[in-house]
Amino acid sequence: MNNLTSGSVLRAMGAFSLPYFLSYFLQTLYGMADLFIIGQFEGAAGITAVSIGSQVMHMLTVMLVGLSMGATVVTAQFVGAGKRACIQTAAGTAMMVFLLISLLLTAAGGMTSGWIVGLMETPAEAAAETERYLLICFLGMPFVAAYNMIAAVFRGLGDARHPMYFVAAACVCNIALDYLFMGWLAMGPAGAALGTVVSQAFSVVLALNFVRRGGAGFSLRRSDFHLDVPMMRRILRIGVPISLQDGLIQIAFLVITVIANMRGLTDAAAVGIVEKIISFIFLVPSSMLSTVSALGAQNIGAGKVGRAQQTLGYALCIAVCFGLFVSVFTQYAAEGMVALFTFDSLLIAAGAAYLKGYILDCIFAGIHFCFSGYFCACGRSEFSFLHNVISIIAARIPLAYLASVWYSSTLFPMGLATAAGSLLSVLICVGAFFWLRRSGNPVFQR
Repeated sequence: MNNLTSGSVLRAMGAFSLPYFLSYFLQTLYGMADLFIIGQFEGAAGITAVSIGSQVMHMLTVMLVGLSMGATVVTAQFVGAGKRACIQTAAGTAMMVFLLISLLLTAAGGMTSGWIVGLMETPAEAAAETERYLLICFLGMPFVAAYNMIAAVFRGLGDARHPMYFVAAACVCNIALDYLFMGWLAMGPAGAALGTVVSQAFSVVLALNFVRRGGAGFSLRRSDFHLDVPMMRRILRIGVPISLQDGLIQIAFLVITVIANMRGLTDAAAVGIVEKIISFIFLVPSSMLSTVSALGAQNIGAGKVGRAQQTLGYALCIAVCFGLFVSVFTQYAAEGMVALFTFDSLLIAAGAAYLKGYILDCIFAGIHFCFSGYFCACGRSEFSFLHNVISIIAARIPLAYLASVWYSSTLFPMGLATAAGSLLSVLICVGAFFWLRRSGNPVFQR
C-alpha cells in the first residue's frame, strides 16, 4: 500500500504511472501479438477475423475497466483518509459485482456471437472465424473481469507495480501460446482467442495467490465476499458513468469499423491494424488518466485539493507534449508502422492514410483523458460521460460517415473525424471544469 499524499508530486506520478504504462503496454501487446502472429500464418480474412473479434472484446474489456474505476477511486479515497478497515469491504464487494457481471456477459455473448458478426458487417470470407473467436473469448470473460477488478484495487492502493508483474507473466504466456496454437497447430483466429483466455486465467491465479498471502497490504476473508449495498452504490456511482462512457466510445469505433467494412476487405483490415497501433500509442494518455484518478482521489480523500490539481496540471503538460511529438513523427513513419503487421502493399497504403489522420486525436484525447481522470477522482464521473456522449453523437460518427461517403478513395478523412470528436470533448471538459470552480465546488477550487 503506497500513500501518495506527500512528497514530490512528479516523483509520485512517475512511481505510479511508469508501472501502469508498462502494464497497459503489455496488456495491449496481447492484441498486437495476436494480430502480428496471425499475419504471419493467415491472409486478410484471418487478420480481419482477429481485428473485428478483438475490437468487440476490447469494447467489453474497456467497459469493465471503466466500471473498475469506481473501485480504484473509492479505495484510493479510503487510503487517503486513513480508513484501512473499509478497503476490505470495498474489495470484497467489487469482486462480487464483477463476478455477477462477467457471468451475465458470458451467457449473453455465447447466445449473440453470430448476431454480432452480422451486425459488424463482417466480410463473408471472415465471418465463420470471427464467430469462433468471439465464442471462445466470451467463455473467458470471468477471467478478464477478475483480473481488471484486482488490478483496480491495487491501483487504488497506490500500487501499479504488482499488476505489471502479473500481466507481464500473462503476456509471455500469450505469445508462446499464439505460436503454438496459430503456428504449430494451425488453429487460426480460434487459436488467438484460446491463447488470450488461457493467459488471462494465468494472470488471475497469480494475482489471487498474491492477495491470499497478504502481499497486497490487505487480506480478504470469506466473510468479505458479499454485496455491501452502501459500498456497492458508492462504487457504481463512479464506475457506471465511466463504463457507459467507455462503452459508447468503443461502440463509436465499432460503427467506424462497420463503415470501413462496407468499403471492402482491404479497408476493413487496414482499419483493424491501425486500431491496434493506436491502442499502443494511446498508452501514455491512458496512463495519465489512471494516474490523475488514483493520485487525485488519494489527495482529495486526505483533503489536499491543491496537490490533486497540481497532479492534473503536470499530467496535461505530459499528455500534450507527447501528443504533439507522436503526431509529427507518425506523418513520416506511418507506412513503416502499418508494414509491421502485413506485407500487402494495398493494406499498407490504406492503413497509413488512416493513421496519419487518426494520430492527431492523440493530442486532444490526451487533454480530455486528464480532465476525465480528475472528474473521476472527485466523484463526478458523470461529466466524463457527458462530454463523450456529445462528441460521439455530434462529431465522431457523423463525420466518419460523411468522410467515407465523400472520400471513397482514401481513409485519411475518416481518421480526422475521430480527432474532431476529441477536440469537442476538450472544449466541454474545460468549460465544465471552470463552471464547477465558479459554482463553489470545494474540490475544484485552487
